[in-house]
Amino acid sequence: MDLELKGKRALVTGGSKGIGRACAEALAAEGCNVLLVSRTAKALAAAADEVRARHGVDAQWKAADLSQRGAAEDVAGWAGEIDILVNNAGAIPGGDLLGVDEETWRGAWDLKVFGYINLSRQVYARMKVRRRGVIVNVVGSAGEKMNAAYITGSVGNAALIAFTRALGGASHADEIRVLGINPGPIATDRLVGLYRQMAQSQLGDASRYEELFNGMSFGRPGKPEEVAWTVAFFASPRSTYTSGCMLTIDGGQVNR
Repeated sequence: MDLELKGKRALVTGGSKGIGRACAEALAAEGCNVLLVSRTAKALAAAADEVRARHGVDAQWKAADLSQRGAAEDVAGWAGEIDILVNNAGAIPGGDLLGVDEETWRGAWDLKVFGYINLSRQVYARMKVRRRGVIVNVVGSAGEKMNAAYITGSVGNAALIAFTRALGGASHADEIRVLGINPGPIATDRLVGLYRQMAQSQLGDASRYEELFNGMSFGRPGKPEEVAWTVAFFASPRSTYTSGCMLTIDGGQVNR
């Protein structure tokens, strides 16, 4: 299926690795020119070079910490006119209410929760003038299936789900679509690292981490590209009546 994305400009945050990198690849494969943002210049430069070489599209990058005041304005100004924004940057640490101090909680939300909101505000204003555009928020299934041991992430993700639904329910008036995806466990470097630690602790051998996947749907975590393909579809003209909603990609685990 041709997603009719050729020549579109897409800004992807957290674009140097994991789900963000997969989103950049999927959009570039459909002919999008991509702009990648994360905090690590070296990884961004390598990612942009590979995307450019593999797909023959323009791939630019900018190192930025979206948890900092003024960063969203800076990134939006650098990106200029874009057709698609994929908010993906941010990894919220685990811990319960008594285990996460205020500084850690605020730092995590400054990047993911307020990072999404602030960049959306800047990009939305520009899209509104042009009366077109799509914002896709990659959030997380912990915002639906609450976990007291991951309280900072559960509450932050729930806030972003509400933000997506609220904004996307009204954005049609500006000819803009806002929607989101809630990934479950996805085989990123971060997840593999966590499971290696668990395997070392529980099994005495970090290399046996895949044994701990047995309780997951289909006996494995999802792949980053399984999220990215949906992001590309949602961002495309093939999904033009979709806004203000969230899709969970977790193999059905949220319903257990």
